[in-house]
Amino acid sequence: MTGDTQSSRTTTERLISMLRHDLPASLVVFLVAVPLSLGIAVTSGAPLVAGLVAAVVGGLVAGALGGSVVQVSGPAAGLALVVAELVRTYGWRATCMITLMAGVLQIVLGAFKVARTALAVSPAVVHGMLAGVGVVIALSQLHVVLGGQPQNSAIENILELPKQIADNHSHAVAAGVLTIAVLLLWPRLPKVRAIPAPLAALTCAALTAGLLGWDVARADLSKGFSEWATPVLPSGDWHGIAGAVLLVALLAGVESLLCSVAADHLHDGPRTDLDRELTGQGVANLVSGALGGLPVAGVVVRTTTNVRAGARSRWSAILHGVWVLVFAVGFGWTVMLIPLEALAALLVFIGVRMVNLGTMRGLHGHGELPIYVLTMGAVIVVGLAEGVLLGLGLAALFALRRLTKVWVHVSLEPDDRWHVVVTGSLTFVGVPRLTDSLRAIPAGATVDLDLNVDFMDNAAFEALHGWRLEHERAGGTVAIDEMHDEWYTSATKGTRASSAKTPPKAPDRWWLPRAYRRGGPLSAIPVKHAGAWVPSRTEQAVPDLLAGANDFQRRTAPLVRPFLTRMARAQDPSHLFIACADSRVVPNLITASGPGDLFTVRNVGNLVPRYGAASPDDSVLGAIEYATTALNVRTITVCGHSGCGAMAALLSAGEQIDGLPGLNRWLRHGDHTLARYILSDPAGEDEGPLDRLCRVNVAQQLDNLRTHPKVARLEVEGRLELVGLYFDIGAARVHVLEPGGFTPVSSHAAVSLPAPGAAPPRG
Repeated sequence: MTGDTQSSRTTTERLISMLRHDLPASLVVFLVAVPLSLGIAVTSGAPLVAGLVAAVVGGLVAGALGGSVVQVSGPAAGLALVVAELVRTYGWRATCMITLMAGVLQIVLGAFKVARTALAVSPAVVHGMLAGVGVVIALSQLHVVLGGQPQNSAIENILELPKQIADNHSHAVAAGVLTIAVLLLWPRLPKVRAIPAPLAALTCAALTAGLLGWDVARADLSKGFSEWATPVLPSGDWHGIAGAVLLVALLAGVESLLCSVAADHLHDGPRTDLDRELTGQGVANLVSGALGGLPVAGVVVRTTTNVRAGARSRWSAILHGVWVLVFAVGFGWTVMLIPLEALAALLVFIGVRMVNLGTMRGLHGHGELPIYVLTMGAVIVVGLAEGVLLGLGLAALFALRRLTKVWVHVSLEPDDRWHVVVTGSLTFVGVPRLTDSLRAIPAGATVDLDLNVDFMDNAAFEALHGWRLEHERAGGTVAIDEMHDEWYTSATKGTRASSAKTPPKAPDRWWLPRAYRRGGPLSAIPVKHAGAWVPSRTEQAVPDLLAGANDFQRRTAPLVRPFLTRMARAQDPSHLFIACADSRVVPNLITASGPGDLFTVRNVGNLVPRYGAASPDDSVLGAIEYATTALNVRTITVCGHSGCGAMAALLSAGEQIDGLPGLNRWLRHGDHTLARYILSDPAGEDEGPLDRLCRVNVAQQLDNLRTHPKVARLEVEGRLELVGLYFDIGAARVHVLEPGGFTPVSSHAAVSLPAPGAAPPRG
């Protein structure tokens, strides 16, 4: 009973959603679909009723069987040129059979689940094709607007246009201009946006032409019904017919799949099943061809309108097909009121809109605008199929160029070493660039060569290896560092490298201990220490530092040299940073700072001797004086850390550390910290005695800083702020001292520090 109740409730909710969202959206799409379907039928050279048949089938069949819940299918302007050529070559009834066979082919392709392959087609080619089709449609229908007849090609239409403009076709021109004017102005009228602009434009043109008695040609749907016939097999060259079937199937399928992918970005509902979408489009084309309709495809304009109108499910597309069917059967007579010049003007408007400047800007950003322009131009000048093939060829050349692109950078370092960086795919295509760059290096020079390549073929290896041998014979040296896969090393050893491109390996990270870095000289054999696995120690500490200095010289120095050169004569840090000498605390790492940011003092326990202490420490005092007087720092930060050994020694209650007299004397500067710790209230703190002392120590050292007259005066004047930080090593988290205690930096807004002049808390 509970399951039946839940099912009934779900059905009711779906019905309510359909009535509330999909029904209104279907009416809006219907109002857009009717004029567009009629216009596309006109430019395709097909009967007007064929456009309505395709719209009905696109809604009822593709809407119900397709893989997208919001896509609306119907006659597409992008296929108009193909259909027009097929009608001229084979006749209308044979064209219907070609549409039917194209649908069967789409069903087969969908059954083999090859829909995603269509997404491999460059969008630049698809958009260029649609733009070219739009220009051709606009040029041909412009002649109809002017009261004439379109020519057989876009070039002929352009050549005949001046003569057509010079002739007097007042009524036809008036109907066309009125239609375009309404199309342009209607969206700017906020109170009437609910009525689609195409419907408003055709209605205005029909009413005006009827009231003023204009002499214009009229659309005749009854003639279309009389021409409506079943498809017949085309006669002629079967190679040409097979090519036509393949062209219609692929163009309609690719356009539908790309449209459905774009539609997924417009709504939050279920994503498109591409194979089901292709199969649904195939069934729709089979039915449309059998009933004498135009080819069916997913259409961007109607799909976008559907989503913006609030559609939630496929019921909107299905119902829009129902409304088109009702209109064709019961109100088809109204079509005879529409001037053909108005339909032509609508197609001119649609054709111009198909040249999308936003799409061109996006393609320009990815370097694919030439593909778009060539495809569009070829479709206009040569033809649709030829233009698409040329566009695909250029797209393939662009892809090959990107995949085989190589960058070679050669520079002379200050130590007279030449630094060469080769990046990309090193193939025979890049050999001329590589050899030209290497020729710039003089004989006998010392060369550091970084190979950061994801592929190297034999031609590139032979060119590089030959240059290396020749350079070394001339007295030079070449040190090759392969930062990606070892293509060069494998080739020199005679071993087989991978024949395919490989993803880059994880790069070395400067902030990692060297034992953890790829290719580091440490053996990094893990041992268990304090319950955790850590790399074992080796006897290579000094070589590690030298290797690190070499890494810096080769990889980092070229990056930092420009600004280090600018600051070589003077420093201007903004912070005096007082931290513990503990090797696990790296000030520049935990503050993400670079050269010139921090004036750093490090000592055991991050202690600041009080001013006038019996056992002063001039190194810390001198740093404070220099930072506040000569450098005019604006912040002094004291940074403590968890598990501090100096604080552990303080907790030993004054016990002397054997053999370390200097350290024993130094730790006396922590006596005030220990006293503060004893007097503090540990309520609510569970970090343990040692880490609590480490935190108390930070606050105490800030107070010790205030015993220095210059520091106290600058803080009172608001020219200096004192900040306390605590670094939890185990959690890798930085905490900042605030009035209520230490707070993780990431938890407060904008990582705010104490305002200038505001005294930090003392307890």
